[in-house]
Amino acid sequence: MGITKDERELLIKPGDTILETIEELRMSQVELARRMGKTASKVNDIISGKEPITISTAVQLEKVLGIDAQFWLNMETLYREKLARIEQEETLEACLGWLRQQPIKELKESGYIKTEKVGTAMVDEVLKFYAVDTPKQWENVYVEHYASTSFRKSKAYETALSSMTAWLRIGEIQMRQLNLPEYNRENFKNALSNILSIVEEHPDDFAGQLQEIVQQAGVALVYTISLPHAPISGGARWVGGRPLIQLTDRYKTNDQFWFTFFHEAGHILLHGKKDVFIEEFSGFEPDPKKEEEADAFAANHLLPDEFINDLPKGEVVEKDIRRIARKYHTHPAIVLGRLQKLKQVNYTFGSKLRMKIILDYYTKSRH
Repeated sequence: MGITKDERELLIKPGDTILETIEELRMSQVELARRMGKTASKVNDIISGKEPITISTAVQLEKVLGIDAQFWLNMETLYREKLARIEQEETLEACLGWLRQQPIKELKESGYIKTEKVGTAMVDEVLKFYAVDTPKQWENVYVEHYASTSFRKSKAYETALSSMTAWLRIGEIQMRQLNLPEYNRENFKNALSNILSIVEEHPDDFAGQLQEIVQQAGVALVYTISLPHAPISGGARWVGGRPLIQLTDRYKTNDQFWFTFFHEAGHILLHGKKDVFIEEFSGFEPDPKKEEEADAFAANHLLPDEFINDLPKGEVVEKDIRRIARKYHTHPAIVLGRLQKLKQVNYTFGSKLRMKIILDYYTKSRH
């Protein structure tokens, strides 16, 4: 705060030059006011910097003091710009506490933050990352809208809130980089059917293929890093009139990934444009009914309930799971996941049937 205080004290106001000029002319402020047709208090406000020098005032000063109007206007502009920068620096210094809540390390590693040293320059960069002017606007835009009231009131969760909002903002930035056609609901529904072959085959470039297919229907699909303190697996919302599905590779397995994707797709197709869904973030209060609907949507698309009829009477073995997967044109991991959720097999069974997924290539910043 000391530097900005010194700068403020050293800042030369246009009023200082007015005072010097009238002193040389042996003119009082009262006489200056009378000659300009202004009140003495108004002139005093101009000299003290409380009132700016307008074009009209500059012309009056030119006539009375004999100094060109443009000189006064240039001086006023320069003064106001320097003053605004000092005030901005003071505001940024007051935000250092807010900065400490942010996931700076992860934002740096992902390329969203370049500044190395913690200070006002970093505060400024983080505010620009969120595209807000102050932490108050950050709170209005992100925290108030996405986190429950009880969660916001708990000081213990400040870091979690910041990680959640950073995750949401990264999704917005990633979405902005996409060139999307207008959203078409029928095309998206048809795309989900086409995606099932990718689920079944799970090629190496499954993530890229999935993005390309849904984006042709006008749906933004982005893969975002999972941030500490906000272990979110996925989310769905509308941004700028377009649907956005945001996924992470939190669980690292294909069955979890595909279920989350179809779950979020269900939210887009079944629920309103004002609805927001953030999966597995404890500070967000989901609508239980809508979550059940999205769960059912995902389950029915990936594997119809009738698959239960194909289970053997006795113990289920991996061969049974592969057989059912072939019959219903899905991946064995999908069958395994459903059976585990239904408690037909334990959670330590069939780990070899799952495919490991890592989305590092897609989550790296390209802005």
